[in-house]
Amino acid sequence: MQNKLFESLVDVIATLRGENGCPWDREQTHSSLKSTLIEETYETVEAIDSGDLNHLKEELGDLLLNIMLQAQIADESENFDIYDVIESLTEKLIRRHPHVFGNVEVENADDVIKNWESIKSQETGYQDRESALDGIPVALPALLRGQKIQKRAARVGFDWDNLTDVVNKVDEELNEVKDSLSNNDPNEIEMEIGDLLFAVVNLCRFVDLQAEETLRKANRKFVGRFKRMEAVLKEQGKDITDQTLEELDQIWDAIKKDELS
Repeated sequence: MQNKLFESLVDVIATLRGENGCPWDREQTHSSLKSTLIEETYETVEAIDSGDLNHLKEELGDLLLNIMLQAQIADESENFDIYDVIESLTEKLIRRHPHVFGNVEVENADDVIKNWESIKSQETGYQDRESALDGIPVALPALLRGQKIQKRAARVGFDWDNLTDVVNKVDEELNEVKDSLSNNDPNEIEMEIGDLLFAVVNLCRFVDLQAEETLRKANRKFVGRFKRMEAVLKEQGKDITDQTLEELDQIWDAIKKDELS
C-alpha cells in the first residue's frame, strides 16, 4: 500500500509537470524553487513549535512536494530521479552508520559524530576541501552558520578551555561595542556588534544551546508578551501609541511577573 501511495505521488508530480499539467508547476526550475523550499522549511519548523501534529503533517507534505518537484525536473533532463535520490540516501546512511550496519563499536554520541566526520572526509566532494571551514553553506541563517563555523574550528582544537573564558569574551566584546558607540563610527559599530553577536553564539554553543533556536524562542516570548500588553490596553480602552514608555514598562513588568508566578 505504501509503495503504491509513493508511486501515485510520483505520477501526480509528473502529470503536473507534463504537457497538459499546471502552468505554474511546468515553468518551475531548480533555481525558481529555492525560495519556496526555504519558506516551506521554516513553516515546517513553525509547525513543530506549535505542537499541532496535523499542521506538521501538512507542512511536511509541502516540504516533500518541493523535493519531488526538484527530482522531477532533474528526471526530465535525464540527470536523476526521485528513486536515485532515495538510493543515494540509503547508501549514505548505511555507509555513515557502521556502528549500526557494520562492526564498528561506539560508546556515545560523540563517537558517532567523530566516525561520521571521518567517513565524510573520505567521500567524493569532501577530499578537495582545503580548510576545516569549507562546505558550510553561505545561505544558512547567520546565527546557525556562525555556530557551525565555531563547531568546526573547535574540532581542530581552536576553542576556549572553559565557560569563564567564553563569558569574559562576551564582556570584552560588549565593552568594545560601547567604545565604538562613543566613537560614533557606523562601520566600527557594525563590526563590533557583529563580534558581540558571534561571541554570544559561541556562548550558546558552549552551554549546548542552539543560538538560532534560542533567539527564535526569545522572539516568540517577546511577541507573546507584546500582544498581551496590547490586550491589556485594549481592555482599558487605551491606544498603545498614546502611552508613555514608563506606562508600557509597568504593564510589561506585570506581565513578566504573572508569567513567573
